[in-house]
Amino acid sequence: MVLIAGSIFVSIFSCFLFAFIMKRRGKLGYETTEDLSVEHHEPDQGKLELPLFDFSTVVTATNNFSNKLGQGGFGPVYKIAIVSFIYLFQGKLQDEREIAVKRLSRSSGQGVQEFKNELMLISKLQHRNLVKLVGYCIGREEKILLYEYMPNKSLDVFLFNPTKQILLDWSKRFCIIDGIARGLLYLHRDSRLKVIHRDLKTSNILLDVNMNPKISDFGMARIFGGEQTIANTNRVVGTYGYMSPEYAMEGIFSEKSDVFSFGVLLLEIVSSKKNTNFYVLEESYNLLGYVWRKWNENKGLEIMDPTLAESYNSEELMRCIHIGLLCVQEHVHDRPTMSTIVSMLGSEGTLPLPKQPAFTIDRAQVSDIHFNINDAVSINSVTITKLEGR
Repeated sequence: MVLIAGSIFVSIFSCFLFAFIMKRRGKLGYETTEDLSVEHHEPDQGKLELPLFDFSTVVTATNNFSNKLGQGGFGPVYKIAIVSFIYLFQGKLQDEREIAVKRLSRSSGQGVQEFKNELMLISKLQHRNLVKLVGYCIGREEKILLYEYMPNKSLDVFLFNPTKQILLDWSKRFCIIDGIARGLLYLHRDSRLKVIHRDLKTSNILLDVNMNPKISDFGMARIFGGEQTIANTNRVVGTYGYMSPEYAMEGIFSEKSDVFSFGVLLLEIVSSKKNTNFYVLEESYNLLGYVWRKWNENKGLEIMDPTLAESYNSEELMRCIHIGLLCVQEHVHDRPTMSTIVSMLGSEGTLPLPKQPAFTIDRAQVSDIHFNINDAVSINSVTITKLEGR
């Protein structure tokens, strides 16, 4: 008995000694960060505890960053196939998981503040429709985030690829719409932080193995504190075609800014068309204008992606178009909240009539507009993201 007890003691002691040595070497560890508030004037949001990996470990696991998945807005994304990272996190031993590594490009526009912003936010937000952060790396002028790997990449890869659109039948699309809506509702109302994403778009919606949507890329997100409902910035960031008019023109953002982006995204999911690259018979300036015209002509089904012909539910599809138009209305107060949208998606009640969307103008009208470029003045520093598939 004494011999057995001694063996058990030696084994336990060896495990603790191994973990201690590895932590000292920097192969695993915790970093407690206390200064990750989004803006200097905002309150400290608490301490952050996440696995911290050293750069050499990440280099080895990614085979010197050779397995590239795609190019994000701020740098390349790599995959670590079934990794053997062994680390202690919240007292539980975890290993062998597929990880996506987001490496911040040194030439990108995302600085230390945006990196800290994304790191702090994602580590504190837990929802089935938000991408999960599993670790990070800072060192040698490198800033790296480690996420759960999404095997189906992002929504735009399927939605705007003619050979892959057919893989998204109506049932899958409706589930994606509903999942994104629930993820946004969590950010706006149900999480312990009130978060405005500010860059919602198809390339920032990742898809897991079962095609469940995960909202990603929180580098531009902002936290609202207390009873705050609106904010203003002189640095407008986001993606052309998804930004609400009050944000793009005046730098004013709120929950309703995300609602506008969600509406654009919803209409893109229904039609498989990009808002910014949409042209039909010289009719409309963008997708929103086209949808608005067809809606008023009672030809809403013509908006639908033809690949949905065999799978669509007419009532659900028309209801989604209706909700999408409510989301992209010009005035902030006319747009519904995400809680109302989730309720609309799950019910059959009567919906209010939408008003004309923002940024809708006929090409004929554009040709009649004359202005002097010297008169065009912007009070905002604007950062625009060009859409590209991952």
